[in-house]
Amino acid sequence: MAANFLLEIGTEEIPARFLPPALEELAAKAENLLAEYRLGHGLLSVYGTPRRLTLYVRELAAAQTSLVREVKGPPRKAAFDLDGNPTRAATGFARSQGVAVADLVTRPVGKVEYVFAVKEEAGRPAAEILAELCPRLIAALSFPKSMRWSDQEFRFIRPIRWVLSLYGADVVEFEVAGVRSGRHTWGHRFLSAGRLAVPDADSYFALLEDNFVILDPARRRELVWEQVRAAAAAEGGTVDEDPGLLAEVADLLEYPTAFCGRFPESYLALPEPVLVTPMREHQRYFPVRGADGRLLPLFIGVHNGTSEHLDLVRSGNEKVFRARLADAEFFFCEDLETPLAKKGAELRKVIFQEDLGTMHDKVQRLAVLVDYLAGKLGLDDVGRRRALRAAALCKNDLVTGMVYEFPELQGVMGREYALRDGEDPVVAEAIREQYLPPPGGDELPRTGPGLALALADRADNLVGAFGRGIQPTGSQDPYALRRQALGICHLVLDTPAYLDLDGLFREAHAAYGGCLAVGAGETVTALAEFFGQRLRGLFQDRGLAYDVVEAVLASGHADVRDAWERAVAVTEFREHPAFEDICTAFTRAHNLARNATGMRVDPGLFVDPAEDALYRAYLDVRDRVDGEIAARRYGQALAILAELREPVDHFFDAVLVMADDAAVRANRLALLRLTAGLFRRIADLSKIVKGQGTV
Repeated sequence: MAANFLLEIGTEEIPARFLPPALEELAAKAENLLAEYRLGHGLLSVYGTPRRLTLYVRELAAAQTSLVREVKGPPRKAAFDLDGNPTRAATGFARSQGVAVADLVTRPVGKVEYVFAVKEEAGRPAAEILAELCPRLIAALSFPKSMRWSDQEFRFIRPIRWVLSLYGADVVEFEVAGVRSGRHTWGHRFLSAGRLAVPDADSYFALLEDNFVILDPARRRELVWEQVRAAAAAEGGTVDEDPGLLAEVADLLEYPTAFCGRFPESYLALPEPVLVTPMREHQRYFPVRGADGRLLPLFIGVHNGTSEHLDLVRSGNEKVFRARLADAEFFFCEDLETPLAKKGAELRKVIFQEDLGTMHDKVQRLAVLVDYLAGKLGLDDVGRRRALRAAALCKNDLVTGMVYEFPELQGVMGREYALRDGEDPVVAEAIREQYLPPPGGDELPRTGPGLALALADRADNLVGAFGRGIQPTGSQDPYALRRQALGICHLVLDTPAYLDLDGLFREAHAAYGGCLAVGAGETVTALAEFFGQRLRGLFQDRGLAYDVVEAVLASGHADVRDAWERAVAVTEFREHPAFEDICTAFTRAHNLARNATGMRVDPGLFVDPAEDALYRAYLDVRDRVDGEIAARRYGQALAILAELREPVDHFFDAVLVMADDAAVRANRLALLRLTAGLFRRIADLSKIVKGQGTV
């Protein structure tokens, strides 16, 4: 009979950020391995805490599904003579497959009959299979960072300390990383009585609960959020929703208990980011706000344990946080002694990247790029001056004590110090906006100078890295180039910015003044391919079909926003009855146009009226399509292109494109090439899958 299966991998503390992806991978690979081993099962679930990864499979079959295999042998006429007697070919084949000649069967393959050996492989017991499957599953788990320990060659996210593996009430015995599986687990590190014997798979969850382990991450998040809000409400405050912090806190502990701590009210005179950043990023506290939305001198912490001795826990956390705030206050006051504008000289001592000069050099390049972008983004003279001033100040906060102590505040403190120095508020805001959108966030610059600076900063980073021959490989991306490329894509997609990235990258390459090892052309080409890979995923994530994305990117994507609008137009027009006409006209012209050697059409070489008709239709459609494309009305352009279906069909019905006369042949191919080229200004429709619906 089927039974429930339980696998728990007990480890030293797993970092919170690695727990969710580890559980996703555990579920996916377990599902694949069970299918590979032909073990039927019910619901498969995964759970985890910092000290364990758990797989629970309901109703796992007691044995593999039997496997019936048919092995193809010789043709029937070679296996049996005219009287139906087996030949040496038949007996030899049967012997090699371990079956009797009488058990061979005949199957038609096309128009020829072959003999087959039908072999049934009985399923092995689940316990035997699981002993093979579990070590494979554990070894197959991958992590962004893994480690070895003791004298083991085995690698895992953290050292494995125990393995619990039960099929029903029976232990599934195996060994991995020097640890033998058994029926024992451990509860909470400090609150549990010690090693716990698990009678069977179904007893596991209640046993852990009794020993202060909340196994389900989703339930821990619910408990944490419920307790945090209750603790704040008890003090007359509220807590902003913060899914990232909530998930991290829930994955840092096994048994959450929230508490409210206090800090001296005098610290509220500091800028809000100076308070919130150490709370959130360093201490993993939730800030508390009053009814007016302002911060209260309170924080909500969550500790890994019960409410016993909670006053002592609160006191310890308050002491640590007061020390953090004292440091922040000291650095903030010290930074204010020197205006932000005068800190720029210190950037000469800060290296940007090896072989790429200092941060002072980078600021000079940003000024060039911001000036270039101000024109491309349509900033007026005031906007241009503000953007250039923001570029001159944008990195000065890197040499402040606050940012040195709290790197998360770069840009934020630059804005704060700029405002206190009396700088234009738009300039100050642009200093903060240079880092938008943040990793994992969706906030975008609201000011033109901020958008220009955000684009310039990322373009300089990308061109500098690619110009040194540094590109991401596999999972390795030490300079976060993928994230920065996606940042540029979001900046131009989600703001009213049409921008030729190739031109921007050439400008950025020139700003380096010849210190890059890779030439401008090669760098821009490599970046174009790199951005194409990012856009494939981004466009599909936003609901576009893969073949539409491929078709549009094949027609160019230097202007990301323009590529997106073309893709949306193709997607919408795909539902139009004329879409088939467009695809048919393009495909017929495109297939032969690839043989064309030129683009010049000579009407004097026309032999058939169909040639002249297609040429006149092309000229008419071209002129109208030019206007629609110039206005970025791609849907209307596609509707006009559909008019070419009839003259293209008539052309192919009336003439032989590959005529014997070389001049006539070349002229006809050039005409087709021009016709197909109109379509390719929007998308390469040869990549559209016929009959494929939209996503």
